[in-house]
Amino acid sequence: MKQKESNVQTNFSPTAASSHGRSYEYANGDIPYNMTNDYMFRAVLQTNNKVLRGLICSLLHLAEAEVRAVEITNPIILGEAVRDKEFRLDINVIMNNSVLINMEMQITNKLNWEDRSVMYLCRSFDQLNRGQDYREARPAVHIGFLDYTLFDEYPEFYASYKLINVKNHQKYSDNLTLYVVDLSRIDLATDEDKRYHIHDWACLFKAVTWEELKMIASKDEYLKEAAQTIFRMSADDEIRKRCRDREEYYQDLRNYERKIAEKEEKIEQDRKEHEEDLRNYERKIAEKEEKIARDRKEHEEAIAEKEEKLARAIEEKEQAARDYEKLLTEYECSRKEQEDEMERLRIEIRRLKSNSEKGK
Repeated sequence: MKQKESNVQTNFSPTAASSHGRSYEYANGDIPYNMTNDYMFRAVLQTNNKVLRGLICSLLHLAEAEVRAVEITNPIILGEAVRDKEFRLDINVIMNNSVLINMEMQITNKLNWEDRSVMYLCRSFDQLNRGQDYREARPAVHIGFLDYTLFDEYPEFYASYKLINVKNHQKYSDNLTLYVVDLSRIDLATDEDKRYHIHDWACLFKAVTWEELKMIASKDEYLKEAAQTIFRMSADDEIRKRCRDREEYYQDLRNYERKIAEKEEKIEQDRKEHEEDLRNYERKIAEKEEKIARDRKEHEEAIAEKEEKLARAIEEKEQAARDYEKLLTEYECSRKEQEDEMERLRIEIRRLKSNSEKGK
């Protein structure tokens, strides 16, 4: 979330914040940087152990008495200039000297949170020295505050993930746990989330005016402590500079992501146009093939008709030839019979002549 600088609309000064306890009560207007700024997130939690403790109790559903101690094991020098704007601001915490907690604020979707969070969780868990028993491994917890929805098809305000059997959901181990707080879907907070004030913390993180912040902070002492710490950090010029650096980094990142999105949109548009051209080309080919098939069918039908006519003509000619041969055979038979008859007559005539001559 883009925050504004405090020099116009925020009614406080560094001097007033440090010397007059009531300055926070009179603050109004825009908050320069709220806790969605990962540097402000780090500054508040590192500066105020009570806020850190209250937030962890809320997130892990623990009573205050159950949390004896929380200690940040990777503190930074607040306000010190950082040349590398991409440096990590995740917070490593050890609770009760037994549970390792990694916390991180992430407002931009870098499309790698699943793998990144698992990697951080495994690094936290892998703390045994050589020779130590595996049973001495301390539970590791990773808590991510995201200002976007991790899984669009399964939106959830506060989600927890463990190693389980995928068939019967039997937990494999309680030593590895991932929590995700979706700051963009506070509307999905359950009754349990509200009972432990997790939705109040999320609203406090995202508050953009001092009036809104103070209204949320009035709900319990830890929220109020967090709001007052935000006020004190906002009064520190060096802290504001570092927050501004982070905002500029994320703004550059968003601009880069927007350019990538525009490029991807152009590629997608070109792909759609190409696919449309391809469909048109395929349609023309299909129409051409259909016409070819139709012409071929008509041609084959014409050939078949001609072949049928030719076959009929040949059959007629062959039948005529057979009829002619039959007639010719009959004629030959008739002629032979006539010749035979003539030969008998000639013989009979010769016989009669011979008898006649003998009678004379």
